[in-house]
Amino acid sequence: MPEIAENARRLSAAARERGWWVAVAESLTCGTLSSALGAAPDSAEWLRGGVIAYSAQVKHEVLGVPEVPVVSETAARAMASGVRSLLGADLAVAVTGVGGPDPQDGEPAGSVWLAVDDGSRQWARHEQFDGEPTQVLEQSVAVALDMLLDAIRG
Repeated sequence: MPEIAENARRLSAAARERGWWVAVAESLTCGTLSSALGAAPDSAEWLRGGVIAYSAQVKHEVLGVPEVPVVSETAARAMASGVRSLLGADLAVAVTGVGGPDPQDGEPAGSVWLAVDDGSRQWARHEQFDGEPTQVLEQSVAVALDMLLDAIRG
């Protein structure tokens, strides 16, 4: 996880330079992404917080995910928008997916949807990761950090 820690440090520097607050909505990663961000330098200056929405009910009721499969582009986009608005952040990322070993919502193990929202733009990305659930989780965190870095760098 050295790459994850290094990218979290890069995000910290970029967020502080821009004066942006960052928020996270996590399902599959269940707090792992927030932990990586919180361990980065000066996180209190740029990390607004996060919502761990492991349950579909939390995704729908707290983050505003419509009645769609929770492992989908629509859900990831709604989660990112919902947490950005809820926490008053400039930039948010959301991660939802299937760690495995079994499929969910018709999606195979390793299927992950990620979305970023900066208030004026929003985009999503689908990944199909291989490996054990812990490997899927780690790869998801790495991609989420890459997406945040791309967004904050413009």
